[in-house]
Amino acid sequence: MRPGSRGLAIAVALIGAVFVSLQAVFPQDRPRQVDWPVYGGDAGGMRYSVLADINRDNVSGLSLAWTWATGESPIPQTDSTKAARPGAFQVTPLVVNDTMYLSTPFNRVVALDAASGRELWRFDPGSHRYGQPSNGTGFVHRGVALWSDGRERRVFINTRWRLIALDASSGQPVPTFGTDGEVDVTAGLDWAVNPLHYTNTSPPVVWGDLVILGNGVGDRLMYRQDPPGDIQAFDARTGKRVWRFRTVPQPGEYGNDTWRDESWRHTGHTNVWAPFTVDSARGLLYLPVGTPSNDWYGGRRKGENLFGESILCLDARTGRRVWHFQVAHHGLWDYDLPAPPNVVTITRPTGPVEAVIVPTKQGFIFAFDRVNGTPLWPIVERPVPASDVPGEESWPTQPFPSRPAPVSRQGFTLDDVIDFTPAIRAAARAEALRYRTGPLYTPPSLQGTITMPGAIGGVGWGGAAFDPESNTLFVKASNQPALWRIVRRESPSDTIDFEYAPDLANSSVSVRLPREGEPRLPGLPINKPPYGTLTAIDMATGEFRWQVPIGDSPEVRNHPLLREAELPPMLGVAGAPGATVTRGGLVFLSGGGSTFYAVDARDGSVRWSVPLNQRAYSNPMTYRTRTGTQFVVIATGSGQGATLQAFALPSGRR
Repeated sequence: MRPGSRGLAIAVALIGAVFVSLQAVFPQDRPRQVDWPVYGGDAGGMRYSVLADINRDNVSGLSLAWTWATGESPIPQTDSTKAARPGAFQVTPLVVNDTMYLSTPFNRVVALDAASGRELWRFDPGSHRYGQPSNGTGFVHRGVALWSDGRERRVFINTRWRLIALDASSGQPVPTFGTDGEVDVTAGLDWAVNPLHYTNTSPPVVWGDLVILGNGVGDRLMYRQDPPGDIQAFDARTGKRVWRFRTVPQPGEYGNDTWRDESWRHTGHTNVWAPFTVDSARGLLYLPVGTPSNDWYGGRRKGENLFGESILCLDARTGRRVWHFQVAHHGLWDYDLPAPPNVVTITRPTGPVEAVIVPTKQGFIFAFDRVNGTPLWPIVERPVPASDVPGEESWPTQPFPSRPAPVSRQGFTLDDVIDFTPAIRAAARAEALRYRTGPLYTPPSLQGTITMPGAIGGVGWGGAAFDPESNTLFVKASNQPALWRIVRRESPSDTIDFEYAPDLANSSVSVRLPREGEPRLPGLPINKPPYGTLTAIDMATGEFRWQVPIGDSPEVRNHPLLREAELPPMLGVAGAPGATVTRGGLVFLSGGGSTFYAVDARDGSVRWSVPLNQRAYSNPMTYRTRTGTQFVVIATGSGQGATLQAFALPSGRR
């Protein structure tokens, strides 16, 4: 042995022993921590997780691991505050480094220990002091956004007319952002707005050092110069506005000529209230734009009305338009784009296609090349029924994608009425005959038009989930009609000054059978089930893999008139929430009902379900902690009962 070689051999042996010891303490196959850092799981909103610890073989062992309650309750009016009440708990939490960040119905921001649900801090912006929001949802909020420069992390919440930056470690406002940690996002718009009429329910999008957000405006607000829907980007460090994009183009801007009679001067809404997404590498934003004011009568905004009801792609750096596609011209059906577009890569025999998928309330799935907006399958303009409401000029055609097929029912006829018994069928037909019916895009009318899909879709704000390994899109959809009746208004108010407006107080349509001498029974849906479905679509071909009813409707199943009726095993549930898909071959969702499901991604069969004991009107999410436990979490309930429920496998069951 050469001089020094013995020492070297001993050193190598010691290093080897240490390495073996470290392997014992930190085994190579130890599960790595997997976060959920963005509302849709990733910036492109696929709602997909690489986790497979919970899979179709062991999901039957999933059980409740922990819960956390918001602790919120109605607040009475005082000398300094208005009355307010918390609405549905609709949040999708974020998880980074074993810390969970979320917003509550009252727009409070909370940090929890993601392994136990223990509360770490909470911040109350005091948004409830101003009373109920003017939107139709009341107090709801679907999530927060995170920004980090590698040294510090900030949590952003857009609450009503304020954008607030919080220190992620303490929950305290960042004093160098805006004024004492917040920015008034209504400042600097083209006209002054009533801040109480400006809302936010969806989280902002963070790209680089920009925080980008849309806004909400209540559909019942219908007056000249109601709040506009400008998209705005703010510096994440300082709060200074970097750019804005007008969704109602002004003179000299692209699309201004689609607003006749200078209606661009006074038309508001046209807002992005839904979550939206970004191609992080290219810096391209994909915005689902809503309907101009008002959603059902366009006599004051004749023309196509760009960029209303469009998928709008902007350069995130500058706010400049890259491309757009309008999915409904001169909208009259409350078909605002409700869901975050899915930024995906589809594998086809000819190679990968970088795409953006746009689910709609109509039940259509539009798919485009995400860079230039070229449709993946042809889109055809077809003639649609004309409006006969005074002053209205409905658009003569609407776009219909050739693939995929619609995921929900479209249009309404007498063949669609509920028919569990002859008496119920006769009553439903008689009710339907009172109103106008017809194919998709039959416009609202003075008589009243039964419209299918109705206000929640089709596809709702929960959107779709995409599995990149199988090219499969999973879409929760609803089959629930609405009754759109236009009424003439004789006297204006501070919230409605249109000559014609919808009768929103009577927008639902149901069936009742009078029974003399007995209490009045609740109504039944006018349409047949299923009321909710889950559809799997092969996005390489545009063909359905399968479609199944999802959820149940206890108010129908347990109705006194149906005690002797033969009902299907699953009626389906109408609701806006969507799904999350995992590498474990499972699709998790509630569909908006009170049961949590894990569905086999191969065929739609239910592999596991659990009663939540209250409605879950939210999108679920999943993550794995540094100790190796995968959790699946869903927000449930509303008001005083709002609770976060976290599920996991018992230790050792993976």
